[in-house]
Amino acid sequence: MTLTTAPIQTGAEIFESILAAPGSLVVLEGGDSEVLIDQLRTLVRHSGQSVYLWQPEIGLDSLREAHARVPGSQRLGQVLRLVQQSIHFGVYLLQGLQQPLLPVDLNLLRQLARVQTGHVRRVVLLDAPAGLINSLSDVIVRLDCALKPELRPRLRDGRWLL
Repeated sequence: MTLTTAPIQTGAEIFESILAAPGSLVVLEGGDSEVLIDQLRTLVRHSGQSVYLWQPEIGLDSLREAHARVPGSQRLGQVLRLVQQSIHFGVYLLQGLQQPLLPVDLNLLRQLARVQTGHVRRVVLLDAPAGLINSLSDVIVRLDCALKPELRPRLRDGRWLL
């Protein structure tokens, strides 16, 4: 008899969920963002996908190429304009967003959420403040990336149950 456990979402599964999301603006909820970033870094180095990480103190950094930073990208508005003008595939992870956002940055996020183009371009919010998520609730796609608890078999009335 084999016992099955609940599937644990890996970085590859979460990445596929991001790509399959119906909108361009995605928020990941319930996961460990540092573990996810490490998993995505490994994934994109092998697959060649264009995935970028933005942090306020560092700016926009490629996950595929170590320390390949985009100059002048420490301000959120600059990065959002760069994403908006891009005609290439890309997944842009935004980490460390602080409330309140400038109104122009909030408007750029809303514009990016409504973009429907032939190429995949996703803006993904990591560890986003609840107030920001609520203010974008009409245009944002929520993805739950929490690890599923492992199902443990129990013995009940002489039978194993999951």
